[in-house]
Amino acid sequence: MSSDIHPTAIIASNTKIGSNVTIEPYVIIKGHVTIGNNVKIKSHAYIDGNTTIGEGTVIYPAVSIGTKTQAKKYYGEMTYVKIGKYCEIREGVTITSSFDEGSIVSIGNHCLIMSYCQISHHCKVNDHVIMGPSVMLAGHVEIESFANVGGITGVHQFTRIGKYAMIGGCSRINKDVPPYTLGAGASYRLCGLNLVGLKRHKFSLEIRKNLTKAFKFTYRSHYPLKEALQRIKNEINPSKEIQHWIDFCSRSKRGLIGFPNHIKLDELPQYQDLFEE
Repeated sequence: MSSDIHPTAIIASNTKIGSNVTIEPYVIIKGHVTIGNNVKIKSHAYIDGNTTIGEGTVIYPAVSIGTKTQAKKYYGEMTYVKIGKYCEIREGVTITSSFDEGSIVSIGNHCLIMSYCQISHHCKVNDHVIMGPSVMLAGHVEIESFANVGGITGVHQFTRIGKYAMIGGCSRINKDVPPYTLGAGASYRLCGLNLVGLKRHKFSLEIRKNLTKAFKFTYRSHYPLKEALQRIKNEINPSKEIQHWIDFCSRSKRGLIGFPNHIKLDELPQYQDLFEE
């Protein structure tokens, strides 16, 4: 099917446009942009840089995608923005490019990015993520699949949010949020597992019970993190969910959010090198 492009849209000649694409009035597309089939770009959107937009995605008015990073480290490198299939990018969202040659800002498939969100350099947002209005991602943030981040939440650079995590609105995320968990707050309070979300996604009762045990070992047992994760591995029936919990927690560089105060500084991964001889 042919595309419907309004005559007031300004589109660079090298733009690649798929079939059945709708581009509404006053859209501006510059740079080297590839637009998949069945994409809709609503009026006054601005798309620049080396940007790819996947099939079926809808870009709403006043969205800015692929413009120069707001970091000062950019010196003209070739960088990319990739948006997956069947996403909704709502009004006023800003998705900037990166610095570092070949670096990518990516959004997966079936994501809902609500109005006025900011997604910065080197960010990776995986599949089926929901970001409420005015969520702000600093650089190098990763959000795993099926996570839900409430509105007006700020996420510190180099922070990770695990899959199926549910973060309440007006939160401040300055450390890694483990997968499958629920929490909120400007001084973030980790409340436990996101049991409602896990039930909705058809996690079995056995998996929910085992994840509850893993959470208690990590946050309620008074074991150092390394020992807690080893006990999870030894004492809980193995599954891909339990393994993901272990992997996520053990790879944390910023430390886990809400981690018990009794844990000593030299037991947190991001500080270990300060205590080595």
